[in-house]
Amino acid sequence: MSKKWFDVEEHETIGDCLDRMANEGYTPVRRMEEPVFKEVKDGTSVKQEPVKQKIRFQGLKSEQ
Repeated sequence: MSKKWFDVEEHETIGDCLDRMANEGYTPVRRMEEPVFKEVKDGTSVKQEPVKQKIRFQGLKSEQ
């Protein structure tokens, strides 16, 4: 069994990513969302603020 991670790119929808996975012969088996942060200076302290969500799918190679 071969596994591969696919990231949803800036310019594509989740459906586009799933179509790309299918075209490469992979079936989604896991979805992960990770927050992306940026540092914001507030006086003398630095805070982490969320900017966006990074969505990733793990694909399993389809048996054919």
